[in-house]
Parts: sequence; C-alpha cells; structure tokens
Amino acid sequence: MGINFEQIKNKAQDALTKNSGKIEQGLDKASGAAKSRFGKQSDKIDSATKKAKEFLHKNAGGEHGGGQGGQQPPKPGPQ
Repeated sequence: MGINFEQIKNKAQDALTKNSGKIEQGLDKASGAAKSRFGKQSDKIDSATKKAKEFLHKNAGGEHGGGQGGQQPPKPGPQ
C-alpha cells in the first residue's frame, strides 16, 4: 500500500484553485504586517510576495501542465 502522490498533488491544486482569492488576500495581509514591523526590508517583502503570487497563479490552474488555466495575471502588491 503506497502513497498516491498524484492524488495528493491534484487535491492541492484543487484547493489552490478554489481558494486562490483568499490565499492572495492572506499574502497581502502578511506582507502588510511584515512591512509594518520590518519597514527597511519592504523591497524584499514586496519581492517575496510577488513571487508567492506568481507561484499561486502558476499552480492554481488545475491543469496537469501547471498553466494559469485562464486566470488573470497576479496583481501588484501594496506599494
């Protein structure tokens, strides 16, 4: 009895697709909190947030190829 990694991957992609808006809001909120505490590092925080959103949109497509699946491109983070 082995682990079905393909099934786990598909469930994770499905969760990303269904909740991408909430995840993006969470990224924005976490970014804002980090900037308020570590303001001098805001460029790095913005960069990390942007990369996280790109990863989210790339992997939330639900396609096995990992495309964006017709989703909108990531919105820029708060400035």
